[in-house]
Amino acid sequence: MGSKEEAPTPLYDAASPTEPLLFKPTASSAYPPPEPAQLGPSEPDPDPNQFLRISFNYGPRPFKDLPFLILFLLFLICTFAFGIFSIFHRNDNYAAVSSFTYDSNSTSCTKSSSSSSNSDRVSESSVFSSSSSSLWKISIWTLVATLILSVPIFFLLLLLLKHYTKQLVYALLPFFIIMPVFFDVYWFVACTLSSACTDVFPLVYRIFVLVFVLLMVGIVVWIIVANWHRIELTARIIGVASDALSRNLGLFLVIPFLTLGLVVCYAPIVVFLVFARFNGRIVAKESDGEYTCVWKQDSWVPAYYALAILTMLWSLTTMVEAQVYVISGTIAQWYFSKDDEKPKGSIRSSLRNAFGPSSGTVCLSGLLICAVRMVRAAVDSARQEDVPGIVNLVLRCCVNALLSAIDFLNKFTINFAAITGEAYCTSARMTYELLKRNLLSAVFVETISTRLLAGVVFVVSAVYAIVVCAIVQGVSDLGVNTYIVAVLAWILLIIVLGYFVHVLDNVIDTVYICYAIDRDRGEVYKQEVHEVYVHLPIDRNSNRSSSFP
Repeated sequence: MGSKEEAPTPLYDAASPTEPLLFKPTASSAYPPPEPAQLGPSEPDPDPNQFLRISFNYGPRPFKDLPFLILFLLFLICTFAFGIFSIFHRNDNYAAVSSFTYDSNSTSCTKSSSSSSNSDRVSESSVFSSSSSSLWKISIWTLVATLILSVPIFFLLLLLLKHYTKQLVYALLPFFIIMPVFFDVYWFVACTLSSACTDVFPLVYRIFVLVFVLLMVGIVVWIIVANWHRIELTARIIGVASDALSRNLGLFLVIPFLTLGLVVCYAPIVVFLVFARFNGRIVAKESDGEYTCVWKQDSWVPAYYALAILTMLWSLTTMVEAQVYVISGTIAQWYFSKDDEKPKGSIRSSLRNAFGPSSGTVCLSGLLICAVRMVRAAVDSARQEDVPGIVNLVLRCCVNALLSAIDFLNKFTINFAAITGEAYCTSARMTYELLKRNLLSAVFVETISTRLLAGVVFVVSAVYAIVVCAIVQGVSDLGVNTYIVAVLAWILLIIVLGYFVHVLDNVIDTVYICYAIDRDRGEVYKQEVHEVYVHLPIDRNSNRSSSFP
């Protein structure tokens, strides 16, 4: 099976009606068919029209899942409309409730002439500000330097993962254990030698923290040992994804702008939430025969808070799914292009599809993710309350299993929708059938690669924090506050590199789906990808489940 040189076939290949979407490879294919014993007894031949051949849809795409786009826009319009109303309908007396007193003659609250002075607070604030100005100044300059240096660190990490993935992973693996142990022991010794720290953390607490962190490190060691045979293949998968990402560097400019668009959308909503508090009136409240003046919100304000918060959560998950869609569409166009030929306008077309024909699909995916997160938060809250009963335990297990299944299905559905332009439910069904029929295991791209990349980011950020701590101690006299500056730099670099992991993780998922489509069609668009992904283990559970309707 050689590389395809002709242009990719359309999404629905009418010229091959006898080949289903997920056809069984022929004997000449590089991927042998499953053994007859695994297929179950006397399965009927599938309907040729039941499945359709899959390829990237380059042509015009019809609008899908429009009701969810309309619903999302309705949420946004209502949030902005009531927010603007809250600004013009506000009561300026909200901040002056303390200056109102109850008038028994008029049986209402009236404003008194006395006014409160905040000079003492201002004075205390200025003293506090002057005493901590040195810390804030050094912290700001350190964060600015970290933000600037994160760009070369970002691209250096991508370059190393592209050319020296295996060497980098095996070199950093020991530091997955060394770094936490070092910080744990260092904190224990430093806290023991500091009288201020020993007053806050007695010896029993210090020993507890020391032992707890060492136990966590032991679990990490066990995870590495248990997955040692998978690390090399995972490193090669990360290398392939890094190569694909390096050929589409424009994504690093587009994705932050999408995040900036979300911030622009959030800014007025936050303002609306602030002004919504000013909608109400000052009323008299009786308590033990005495009347006091209190603020009473209008009845619609709590409902508006719920609407605005739901809109913000849905907007957040929708923007995340839109980013995944753009990444998947761009990488898929690179994958299905001819060798050494860079597709033109791939990012632009992916953006046009994400916010055009597939905008309803993106909104539906974001809504599902938002619902899953909210239900999971409710389940975790119920677990903390520790409600007894076997029924409650079984219910929590079932809910967690259902939420995990939705998470897994949604993980690849949006990738598939970006490739084909299909509706959400159709993409979910076709993705499930694609992975099930080709017996591909997703454990390498679903969990191991993500954890490995997270470990790499943690080690790189920790080394950077140590360097920052040493430099700040050498050029300033902040003392213990030096650790605060180092922690802030560490958190900022983790956020920036976490964004890199987010993009690379979605590239891995997209290449995985593209490889499954190639395998399903018996074609090879990217030989270097097949040389790595062909070593993925077969998921026998999917084969057994395919024997049942």
